[in-house]
Amino acid sequence: MIPELRTFLAVARLGTFAAAGDVMGLTQSAVSGQMKRLEDKLGHELFERTGRSATLNETGLRVFEKAQKLLSLAETLTDPDDPSTTEGTLKIGAVASAHIYPIPEVLPRFASEFPKMRQSVVPGISLELLDKVDSRSLDLAIIIKPNFELPASLQWTMLQAEPFVMVAPRSWNVENPSLALRTMPFVRYSRISFGGRQVESYLNMHQIRPKDFVELDDISTILSLVADECGIAIVPRMAIYASQFRTTNVIELDDMQLSREIGIIHPRLLSDPANRFVALCIKAQSSKISFP
Repeated sequence: MIPELRTFLAVARLGTFAAAGDVMGLTQSAVSGQMKRLEDKLGHELFERTGRSATLNETGLRVFEKAQKLLSLAETLTDPDDPSTTEGTLKIGAVASAHIYPIPEVLPRFASEFPKMRQSVVPGISLELLDKVDSRSLDLAIIIKPNFELPASLQWTMLQAEPFVMVAPRSWNVENPSLALRTMPFVRYSRISFGGRQVESYLNMHQIRPKDFVELDDISTILSLVADECGIAIVPRMAIYASQFRTTNVIELDDMQLSREIGIIHPRLLSDPANRFVALCIKAQSSKISFP
């Protein structure tokens, strides 16, 4: 039942069987089959299905909470008998958004379990942090998943998939997103970042050359500039910036099957403390069901 529960949490978090299949490496029919088996075993339906969407019903919400606890317990089966005696330093890389979430939530939890372990958090962009994990100067890193094949010695653990959306000032009338991207000032998500490169690929695919106002890597600043009527932007819809998104006009781009995946890059063989840190990150992220 463990694989079914993992897939169940992914569906609950992402809202559709298709999206859950993408991050779990399963076909949509395989996800549907797993959810049917889980519902049969439990004797209850877990979702309200509307079109492509799958929303947790009352029973599903109760199962969601218990499934998190069960999987968290399963992930601790190989933990050391007495983590309080483990010493050393856990070196963690983190992109800017991870310093807002989940790093602040996970660090104190890890410290309570490994009180003699020191935690060192290194900031940086995804590519730099990936290289540092590959060279073993970092134990792991929370980054944006790159669009190229990872080194064979490393493993990717997904935390969250964030769809890209267009944002515009609330007072601007944007009826045609493609035309807006060609004519309105554009606040560009930096092409140094993996996410910014995805936006650039989308623009190139649609042969769009926007009128750049500025290019920068900080999503919060981009949203502030859009709210201040400096231009429009294409950014990942991040739950941690929900209040800022509400100050803009959020426009879904149906033809843009594009999302930014946040996760942890780490060696395939992890120390007990590193393995526990990864498990705590998964647990923290699993509690965030959907965008507010």
